[in-house]
Amino acid sequence: MTAAGNKNILGRDTMTLVPVSRRTFIKSSTALTAGLVLSPAIIGRAEAATLKLKCSSSLPNDPKFANGRVYYDNLVKQIKANGLGEQVEVAFFPDNQLGQEIDVINSVKLGVIDLMISGSSISANLVPLVGTYDLGFLFASFPQQTKAFDAGAAKPIEDALLKGSNIRIIAWAYNFGSRSVLARKPVKTPEDLAGLKIRTLPNPVITECLRLMGAAATPLAFGEIYTALQAGVLDGLEHDPPTILASKFYETAKFYALTQHNFSPLAVYFSDMTFNRMDPKLREGFFDAAKKAAIDTRSHGLAVEKEALAALTEKGVTVAECDREAFKKRVAPQIENFIKARPESKAVIDIIRSTQA
Repeated sequence: MTAAGNKNILGRDTMTLVPVSRRTFIKSSTALTAGLVLSPAIIGRAEAATLKLKCSSSLPNDPKFANGRVYYDNLVKQIKANGLGEQVEVAFFPDNQLGQEIDVINSVKLGVIDLMISGSSISANLVPLVGTYDLGFLFASFPQQTKAFDAGAAKPIEDALLKGSNIRIIAWAYNFGSRSVLARKPVKTPEDLAGLKIRTLPNPVITECLRLMGAAATPLAFGEIYTALQAGVLDGLEHDPPTILASKFYETAKFYALTQHNFSPLAVYFSDMTFNRMDPKLREGFFDAAKKAAIDTRSHGLAVEKEALAALTEKGVTVAECDREAFKKRVAPQIENFIKARPESKAVIDIIRSTQA
């Protein structure tokens, strides 16, 4: 099983997991040896044995700083380790090749796309309860997030997403660093952020968080950020350091304030329609590979955040501490207001808070 580069219809690179099946071997032999006749029955069995999956990520095809590509590479490794190379073929489409995230998550819902690697935030547009994880300053760190999920804070969200949108979360990883504010001017206090047009995900909870922090929160699709920064439509954005580095947002905004307002979980979304057409034995091995790949991706994410901050500094970005407590105080009412609007979120929030000590 190897990872091979291809060109899709748009001329962009894709990464494809290519298992060496019996059919492929026989076809190669035919090209070399004249007179060898293939059995249709053998070809049919080989085709039926291969499950072909499409995996999407909005981030660039960066094998170090882009969480989608890193997860894909880990998934390839774990599929091979689980002995599924002859049965699973995964094609990877980075850099919004299959559409903007809001369109892709709907395609996963419909079974048009099988896998999507993205933050939990995008699915809150389908099932608002998922927005619990986007509440400002809810998590203290990524390790605490894992502790909370292991204690039961993940299952209610997973169940709600499956019931409300036919999408499964088959593994949780980390985004590569907490989300902070990159802007065209220094930001140290909420007053410095006042009036700045800061891009947020098209997600009402994150938008409200940035508004409370003082910004003119501006929802925008990920694929439109760079040109909006270039044109001056945006004054900045909020994101993690490796994503800012991989997407080259530092070319148009040079001040990174470490607000660390959100430790966003990275979700591995899987279409329930694909789940239902999988052989149960194959499903078990594949999901085991997906979870192991997520664990590998968590470790990688923790390691590259500091490296990305150092790289941003080298590229002329001023990385600075800010009055984080002042921002946190302004955002504090958001959690209680969210609980009032969605009482079912209280149990999840209580578990998360209980693991903060």
